[in-house]
Amino acid sequence: MGAAGSPWPLIHAERKALLDDLEGVGSAPGVWGTRSLCTEWSVHQVLGHMLSTAMMTPPRFLGEMAKAGFRFPRFADAGVAAWTKPTPQETITAFRAVQDRTTSPPGPVEAMLGEAVVHPEDIRRPLGLRHVYPEESLVRTADFFKGSNLLIGAKNRIAGLRLRADDVGWTHGDGPEVHGPMLSLVMTMTGRAPHLDDLGGDGLGTYRARFSH
Repeated sequence: MGAAGSPWPLIHAERKALLDDLEGVGSAPGVWGTRSLCTEWSVHQVLGHMLSTAMMTPPRFLGEMAKAGFRFPRFADAGVAAWTKPTPQETITAFRAVQDRTTSPPGPVEAMLGEAVVHPEDIRRPLGLRHVYPEESLVRTADFFKGSNLLIGAKNRIAGLRLRADDVGWTHGDGPEVHGPMLSLVMTMTGRAPHLDDLGGDGLGTYRARFSH
């Protein structure tokens, strides 16, 4: 698939890869309550959020945002509460049943690709799981977030810095350099501080300071 193609095949592949990984996690006490990199939620709740988002349509989005008083954190928490099942296996089963859906909230579908990359890593890293994300998925996600301040403020977070991936041919911006794995650049662009430990460069101190506010 070319760079201009639909992101849906990439989204579906990442959903399936996550679900396959999670089938091997089992149900050991406490594992699913592990705090995710999306720090307000456990890894189980992040999966519930991904299920909620997979079921989203523009009318549902508008209706549920209105119920939440147009406050996005309240809206997102309500979705987690509604869609996270009583047991992890039930949530996995429900998500697998809808993993190939192509519905989404209003806005660019590239945002859904971002969800399909960032949230699985929110789950995997705390659980010690490793996944090789396709270069196209990572680059397209980075190219979307680098110009967006919507909800997560990525554009402001990386302003005045040059980001360079060590493992793929991707760079962005001007200024002191921050370099490292493409995945870690994506995750830090979206505010995930643990991935700062994978990065280097003379701009890293400036970049790291932006996570303390």
